[in-house]
Amino acid sequence: MDIRYTAEHEWVAIEGNQATIGITDHAQRALGDLVFVQLPNLGSVLTRGAIAAVVESVKAASDILAPVSGSIVAVNPATVAEPALLNSDPMGAGWLFKIDMSQPEQIQQLLDADSYARINS
Repeated sequence: MDIRYTAEHEWVAIEGNQATIGITDHAQRALGDLVFVQLPNLGSVLTRGAIAAVVESVKAASDILAPVSGSIVAVNPATVAEPALLNSDPMGAGWLFKIDMSQPEQIQQLLDADSYARINS
């Protein structure tokens, strides 16, 4: 599994033509205690950079952008029922949605772990 990142603090786990998306540990720490999650609809077709989901904390609401283009093939209802999963396990049980990529070459525009770490230091 290849994990990439966006400058907007989303992680993207790539397996074949499918990408699983969530927020990074850095993002959840900056946002604070998350209290609300709105996920995209199954079957939605998103273009890279489009608003895909919304997370809200006691501090602020943040749009989660689609890091790649494609169709939503899965969402994680556990994060809607328990938004705190994004705080306790942002890169595991707190995943948000999965995209069947229509343009897999877009992953080349995402950051690797070292590049993401550099922009956050």
